[in-house]
Amino acid sequence: MANNSIHGIGSDYPLPPGVKTGQPVAATPASGDFLTTLQGQLADFKAQTMSILISSLGSANASGTGSADGTASVLATLLAQTGAISSPQAIGGVSPLFDPASSYRLMTEINRRDVIYRAEYAEMSDLGTYVETLRQDALQLADIDATTPHDEIHSRLQAFVAAYNGWIDRFDEAFARGGLLAGTQAATVAQWELKQSVESVFNGAGSGVRGLGALGISIDPVTNMASLDTARLDSVLAGNLAGAVAAIREFSGNFARSAELLNAEGNFIPNRMGNLARVIDYLDKNKAALQAEFGLGGAAQPSADVARALAAYYAIHKPAA
Repeated sequence: MANNSIHGIGSDYPLPPGVKTGQPVAATPASGDFLTTLQGQLADFKAQTMSILISSLGSANASGTGSADGTASVLATLLAQTGAISSPQAIGGVSPLFDPASSYRLMTEINRRDVIYRAEYAEMSDLGTYVETLRQDALQLADIDATTPHDEIHSRLQAFVAAYNGWIDRFDEAFARGGLLAGTQAATVAQWELKQSVESVFNGAGSGVRGLGALGISIDPVTNMASLDTARLDSVLAGNLAGAVAAIREFSGNFARSAELLNAEGNFIPNRMGNLARVIDYLDKNKAALQAEFGLGGAAQPSADVARALAAYYAIHKPAA
């Protein structure tokens, strides 16, 4: 596991170089600025200031209690961002709009974000499930020892490689530019952290084997897919069985720990989902009132990927009748 890792939950985690980009897709991810502004004083959280709200989706520490006092100022900020008014102060402490086009743009953007937040929540939930599955797959390697038949070692390592590739394939478009999770810190860190764990040269180093790479497992820098060179594995098993076993067992523990921390309370995946849940909860409670004041706006037009994730969200969180 890489140093400088997910043991800390600060919001300024350095984005790793060379993370997977893939091919562009049609989905438009939630903008951190808009989301956190909406989550802010428009979201009825009394103790939060606008500056906190602007960074709260990416922050592990966003929290607060309710008050409607900030609604007008946040609506003004949103309108300024969408070109409806020139400054947040233009409407002062009141929120009525005299320009129907401004109201329409505001509610159209809120409708679009409402869909994106729910779709991303479903995608993050699925990502967390995959990370946990990978943790379990890594633990299948933990009891390999010097008595384990070589063909079984082959089989277990190949099974892990297949599981890892399944994870990459599942989230390829979500991580890609324009994907639902593109630029989302929690998702980027998860992808990078698990890749670093596979490529770590420290597993088995004390026994003369420099990580899984020495055993023939590598990750393609373009596709991010893993592969196993069985001839190389056989060579190490024949020449340094104890070192190979040590590398596999150390990798199993370190990878499982990395995956566990990503899903741990107070860490990346739960924090992102918690922040999304707060925004969604606000919209559920207040969207009807916003529509009554500003109109319905234009309907959201999700891409196929967003629509799929949105359907997954509503399969669990049934929409109100």
